[in-house]
Amino acid sequence: MNDELRERLRRTRRVTTPWSDDPTRGISGTHLDELLERWANGYDWRAHERRIREFPWATVQAGGTELRVIHQRSADPGAPVVVLLHGWPDSVLRFERVLPLLADLHVVVPALPGFPFAPPLTSPGMSVNRIAGIVADALDELGYPRYTVSGGDVGGTVAEILAADRPDRVAALHLTNIAPQRALTADPATLPPDAAAYLRRSAQWFRTEGGYIAAQSTRPNTLAVALGDSPAGLAAWIIEKLESWSDDSAFTPDELLTWVTAYWVTGTIGTSFTTYVEPAALPDRIDTPTVLSVFPRDLKPEPRSYAQAFLTACDYVEHHAGGHFAAWEQPEAYADDVHRAVKLGG
Repeated sequence: MNDELRERLRRTRRVTTPWSDDPTRGISGTHLDELLERWANGYDWRAHERRIREFPWATVQAGGTELRVIHQRSADPGAPVVVLLHGWPDSVLRFERVLPLLADLHVVVPALPGFPFAPPLTSPGMSVNRIAGIVADALDELGYPRYTVSGGDVGGTVAEILAADRPDRVAALHLTNIAPQRALTADPATLPPDAAAYLRRSAQWFRTEGGYIAAQSTRPNTLAVALGDSPAGLAAWIIEKLESWSDDSAFTPDELLTWVTAYWVTGTIGTSFTTYVEPAALPDRIDTPTVLSVFPRDLKPEPRSYAQAFLTACDYVEHHAGGHFAAWEQPEAYADDVHRAVKLGG
């Protein structure tokens, strides 16, 4: 970690509010101070950077741009192919713990455009629809004509679009949530009672927890300056989500700092907002056979009836632990459900 970042951290101007240690109002000031102290004095980014560099990285020309991917090949040349798609505010690191559990498969983990470890994003228009096309083209370049796609958050939305656009390519889906945009347009009158009730709960969540979405989608330039110039601001913005969206003790302090540092050293917090800014066009329904994994600490776990309104949900798996970053929090359960989807796709 460079001296300039350490100096910025040591010169952080501490900000207090009347609610500084109220966890319902954002990250605790005391907790943030402890993490910033660790980040400035003792945290070793270089050790984590070396580990990340050791992933089997590849760069693929696709969709008129470059896509960087982790390409983990199975010892069996004829093994099935799985594509793992991350979300926000994370990166390919979401899948670090699950990769060793998928050694029997060919695994492709794209660094989604605009996110850490991806080539710099300099122009507008990088919607989830365009990302889906780029991922599909990359898989063609890698020589994979058929594959299972797994993801959540932004990655789950990309997966849904990819399945709808390339039904001849996507054998099965494994999702941890339904594309959240669907809740904003779905007609409760057309849904079963428990699915309509879910829409009401989802609307309440957007009112109480969705402020970050409004900021990232409408004022990305302004927010990017605040977060891209202040490591303390970046840490507060990301860590509050990592901790509140996951099970207790899902991350050690150094793991939190590694996920944040990935954004800092790549300068990607502003470009990671791209899928919030650019409009998405979602298919009405997806016929691809789907496994939906439901983790209790995720943001808005969907009932089966709601999933079936949009997906061919062949398997609905309810887990007893885990949250939004399930591949990191519960890697064995996540890997089992990926294998379940692979079998579903034949």
